[in-house]
Amino acid sequence: MTVTIYHNPRCSKSRQTLALLQERGIEPEVVEYLKDPPDAATLDAILERLKMEPRDLMRRREEPYKALNLQDEGLSRQALIAAMVEHPILIERPIVTKGSKAALGRPPESVLAIL
Repeated sequence: MTVTIYHNPRCSKSRQTLALLQERGIEPEVVEYLKDPPDAATLDAILERLKMEPRDLMRRREEPYKALNLQDEGLSRQALIAAMVEHPILIERPIVTKGSKAALGRPPESVLAIL
């Protein structure tokens, strides 16, 4: 079964998570999500697998979060996902998926539970 990591090579946690997978003999499909962001349906499915709501996966200190007023509680799930697709810097990383499971690599060891 394919293991995928949504990866930012500039992020230390993302690099650590990728190294952890490789140390265990897993060569995941690497998606540099800042260059190739997931579409809304993919991101929605990832959120379902993570059992998270969009804001739970958002980097709230990033400029687009404030500029787009994403803290507005009246925004729908779809609006928040659309903002993450449009501004992938908002997506917390790394995310590792395997089949119907997903984990956020914070800390990196948390992804081991889905392997």
